[in-house]
Amino acid sequence: MKNIPEEMSQGLRAMGLLAPGALAQGEPLSGGVSSDIWRVVLPDGREACIKRALAKLKVAADWCVPVGRNRYEARWLARAAEAVPGVAPALLGQDEATGTLAMEWLSPADHPVWKARLRDGEADAGFAAEMGRRIARIHAFAAKRPALAAEFPTDELFHAIRLEPYLIATARAHPDLAEMLEGLAARTAATKRTLVHGDVSPKNILVGPNGPVLLDAECAWWGDPAFDLAFCLNHLLLKCLWTPRAAKGFLACFEAMGQAYLALVDWEAREEIEGRAASLLPGLLLARVDGKSPAEYLTGEDDRNRVRGVARALLQAPPARLDAVRRAWGEEIGA
Repeated sequence: MKNIPEEMSQGLRAMGLLAPGALAQGEPLSGGVSSDIWRVVLPDGREACIKRALAKLKVAADWCVPVGRNRYEARWLARAAEAVPGVAPALLGQDEATGTLAMEWLSPADHPVWKARLRDGEADAGFAAEMGRRIARIHAFAAKRPALAAEFPTDELFHAIRLEPYLIATARAHPDLAEMLEGLAARTAATKRTLVHGDVSPKNILVGPNGPVLLDAECAWWGDPAFDLAFCLNHLLLKCLWTPRAAKGFLACFEAMGQAYLALVDWEAREEIEGRAASLLPGLLLARVDGKSPAEYLTGEDDRNRVRGVARALLQAPPARLDAVRRAWGEEIGA
């Protein structure tokens, strides 16, 4: 344990979690690319997770984003807790001056990361379905409260941290597909339906004793809910290449999540949001190979080319159903 950075201490004092002149100790956590993250022990013995946003992300590409984004993460945490109690860590405070956010610490002993479970080949379709339901419940809750849109004026942020590094950057790498990829970005940006998390990824999902817990809402945005669904489903497809022996199980998770989510859609026609998610998926697939945030486990060129082949074909003949994406991917990987 060591003293946390002074900027974080200042933020904790501003939140009322640390007395003037007092110090907090903790340990830095690894794994994040967009923030410095610490587990901190407060003077009263409570443990907390503290984040401070970075201006330049820890990736190879030149990827800079606004540091004020955790004010919107704090707002997402509060609204998500209203929609689905327990779906996210409890918010303890947020200080805009230092860009510091404090939330409940959830021990890895009883909240393992879903990504690690998937890496180990654990394909739990029931868990995936519950994640789909929880995302849908947040979307449904916010869609019925359109006034919440004013809390998330984050179009510029979402473009900088999601649309540009994923779809626009990939369009530059594939000029013959630029019109399709830029069209997906434009359609996503223009679709304003509800509160979107923006980073529903297995690395941000904990397997809690009472179900999935969602972390890291730095991309929170009032926009297209199809993005959240497609973003998470994309990870389940790619994990088939990371842990091939579990590929059939991961495709079952894909189906379970999609079906559970769509069953709760009541703010728009289900076929419309499914169509947007299905047609966005190949763009996100290709982005994890040729965008600014490539999947770190796709190390072989053969695997990357398999992703490119399926994604390019689907971009040229956009699917309207999630099952069409699942079938195309399953045929490619023999599952």
